[in-house]
Amino acid sequence: MTAAIQDIRARLDAFDARNAPTGLFLRYSHGRVSHFWARQVMTLLGSVALVLLAGPFIGLMAGTLALAGEIVDCGLLRAVPGLVARGAEPARLSRLATVSAGLQAATISACIALAWLGVPDDTATAFAMAFAAGAAVNAGLVLPFHRSAALVRLALYAATLAGLFLFEIVTQGRLSQRALFDLIATGIMGYAIYIFLGFVVSGHRRHTRDSRDLLVQSLDLARANSHLKEQQREARNLSLVARHANDSVIMAEPDGCIFWVNEAFTRITGYSLQEARGLRPSELLNAPDTDSAVSDGIAAAVAAGRAHRAEILNQRKDGGRIWIETNIVPVLDETGAVEMVISIERDISSAKKHEAELAEAKIAAEKGERAKASFLATMSHEIRTPMNGIIGMADLLAETQLGAESRHYVQTIRQSANALLRIINDILEFSRLDAGKPVLHANVFSPAACIGEALAILKPQARARGLTLDLLIDGALPDRVTGDDGRLRQILINIVGNAIKFTSRGGVTIRASARGEGTGYRLRFEIEDTGIGIAPDRIAHVFDEFEQADTATTRQFGGTGLGLSISRLLAREMGGDITLTSALGKGSCFTVTLHMARGPDATHPAPALPDRPPDLAHRVVLVAEDNRTNRLLVRKFLKDTPFTLLFAENGRAAVEMTRRHRPDIVLMDMSMPEMDGLAATRAIRAEAPAQPHIIALTANAFASDRAACLAAGMNGFLSKPLHKDDLLQTLAQSPAAAPFPFPPPADLS
Repeated sequence: MTAAIQDIRARLDAFDARNAPTGLFLRYSHGRVSHFWARQVMTLLGSVALVLLAGPFIGLMAGTLALAGEIVDCGLLRAVPGLVARGAEPARLSRLATVSAGLQAATISACIALAWLGVPDDTATAFAMAFAAGAAVNAGLVLPFHRSAALVRLALYAATLAGLFLFEIVTQGRLSQRALFDLIATGIMGYAIYIFLGFVVSGHRRHTRDSRDLLVQSLDLARANSHLKEQQREARNLSLVARHANDSVIMAEPDGCIFWVNEAFTRITGYSLQEARGLRPSELLNAPDTDSAVSDGIAAAVAAGRAHRAEILNQRKDGGRIWIETNIVPVLDETGAVEMVISIERDISSAKKHEAELAEAKIAAEKGERAKASFLATMSHEIRTPMNGIIGMADLLAETQLGAESRHYVQTIRQSANALLRIINDILEFSRLDAGKPVLHANVFSPAACIGEALAILKPQARARGLTLDLLIDGALPDRVTGDDGRLRQILINIVGNAIKFTSRGGVTIRASARGEGTGYRLRFEIEDTGIGIAPDRIAHVFDEFEQADTATTRQFGGTGLGLSISRLLAREMGGDITLTSALGKGSCFTVTLHMARGPDATHPAPALPDRPPDLAHRVVLVAEDNRTNRLLVRKFLKDTPFTLLFAENGRAAVEMTRRHRPDIVLMDMSMPEMDGLAATRAIRAEAPAQPHIIALTANAFASDRAACLAAGMNGFLSKPLHKDDLLQTLAQSPAAAPFPFPPPADLS
C-alpha cells in the first residue's frame, strides 16, 4: 500500500470516527465548551436590556440564572473527553448531557418568562420572543451533533412560550388582538426557525456525505493510480524479462503469425524480428526432417486456442539443426476469444545430445553386463573344469593303496585344491552379486534342519582343530518357513567357518532364536568364538571387499576377505543384517538377522519321493561331456556300479544317442561344442519318445545357471568339481526313463 493510499485511508477512518455517534457527541461537547464565552455575550446583553427595561433585580436574576445553567452544562461537557478516554460509556455520558442541556434550557426559559412578565409595556412580548428565537436558533445548531439535547432545549422553549400565551389568556379572560398578533408572529417565527434548522441539518448531512464521498473517490483514485503504476511497472518488468530472457519468446496473432520476438529468439534461430514478422514459426523454422505429427499437433493447439507443450526439431537460419522445447499458451480476452498466442521456447539440443549419450551408455553398460556375465560363466567353467579333474583324480588316488608319505601328498593336493576352489567360489560369487541383486528363491524348509545341515559340513573341520561346535536354540524355532535355504546355509557356513578358521582353542557357539514379525519370522543367529578377536579400529572394515583384520591374518589363515562381504550383502537382501562385536585376544560375536515368510500349514506334509527301484543293473547313463578328463573321472567313479555308461562328446551327439539308445539318465554338461547342454535338453524334451532323467553337470555353479537348467527341462543339478558320493546318491535317486509326457522334474540336486 502506497503512502498516498495510507494517508487517504487514515483521513477516511478519522472522518468516519468523527461522524460516528461517539465522534459527534465529542464534537458537540467540544463546541459547546469552546463557544461558552460567545454565548455569554448574548446573555450579558439580554441582562443589560432587562436591567434597563424591567429593573436591576430582574436583569441580574435573569443573567444569574442563564450563567448558572451554562456553568452546569459546560462543566459536564468539559469532562466528557477525559471520561471517554478513561473508558466511560459514551451512551451514558450522552444521556447525562441531555439532562444538563434540559437544565440549561430551563434557566433560559426562566429568563424568557422574566422578560415576558417583568417588562411593563408591550415591548416585553417582542423582547421575550426575540430572546426565545435566539435561544432556539442556538439550540438547533447542535441538532446534527446531539439530537436529544437539541430537541429537549427546543421543546422547553416552545413550551415556555405556549405557557406564557396561555397565562395571558387566563389572566385577561380573553385573547386580545395584540396577543393574537403576537401568537401569529410567534408561529411565523417558529416556522422560520424550523425551516432554518431543517436547512442546517440537511446541509450538515449533505456536507458530511459529500465530504465522505470525496474522500472515498480520492481513495479509489489513489488505488487506481497505484494499480496503474503497478501494472506499468509489471508490464515494464515483463517486457524486460521477455526481452532479455535466455528462452525464446514468440508473440503471435490468433492465426499463428508472428508479430514480436525477443532477442533470445534471434540468438537461437538467427532470424531477426523483421524476418520473422508475419510468418508462422513452422514456415520459418521447420526442417525437412521435422516430425510432421509434432508440427501438426502444434498447429492444431494454436487453432483450438489451448495450451500445448512439445519437443520439435527446428532448423536455424544457417541450416544447423536445433531441438526446441516449446510451451504454447493462448491469451484470452474478456469474451473468451484468443487475443494472442505466446510461445516460450528453449533450446534443448544439449539435453537431447546428452539423452542420446545416456541411451548409448545404457546400451553399452547392458552389453558390458552381459559380457561380464558371459565372462564370469566362462571363467567359472574354464577354472572349475580342470579343478574337477584335479580334485576328482585326487579323490580316486586317495582310494588306492598308498604309503603314508604318498597319502600325505595326496591329502595335501586335496586340501590345496579345495582351498583354491573356495577362493575361486568367493571371487566368482562376489563378482556375480556385484553385477546385480542376488536371485533369492522362495523354498519351504525347516530352519532347524537347515542349520543342522550347515553345521554337519563344518563339524569335521572343527573336530580336526580340536574345537567344540555347539548349537543352542533359544525357545522354539518355527517348523516351516519360506525363504532361500541355500543362501541361509551359505551365510552360516561363511560366518561359522570363518569363526572356526580364526579360533585355535576353545570353540564356537551358535545361538539361534526366532520371533514373529508381521506375516513372517525374524531369525536371529549369534555366532560367538574364542578366537583371536579383532582390534577396535578394524571392526568397521572386516565387511569391506578383500579386507581382513591385517596382512598377518591373511598370511597365517589365508582367504580372500570376501566371505563376510557376500554374507552381509545376502543378509541385507533377505531383510536383515550382520553386525559384529569383538575384543582383541578375546574372540568375536557375529549377529545375523534374517526375515523369513511363514511356511504353509505343517498339517499338509510335502509329497514323499517316489519309491526307487532297488535294481540299478538295467539303468543306462549317458554322459554328455566334451572334456576327456571329466569323462574319465565319471567312468572311474562309476566303474564298480551296475550302471551301463554311454558317452557323447557334444550336445548334438547327446541328442542323437538319446534318440537311439533311450538312456534312463543323462548327465548333461551345460557348455559343449556344436550344441550346449540347454539346447540339447530342449531338443530331447521335444523329440525323445521316452524321456530320460536329465541332470545338469556344469562348472557354472550360480543360482541363475540352476534356474536356466530347470527352465530348459532338466531335473537335477550337479556342480563341478564333481564328488563321487554326490554323483552316486543323485544317480541312485533318479527314476527310470518315462514315456512322454514325462512327470514333473523333482529337485534332487
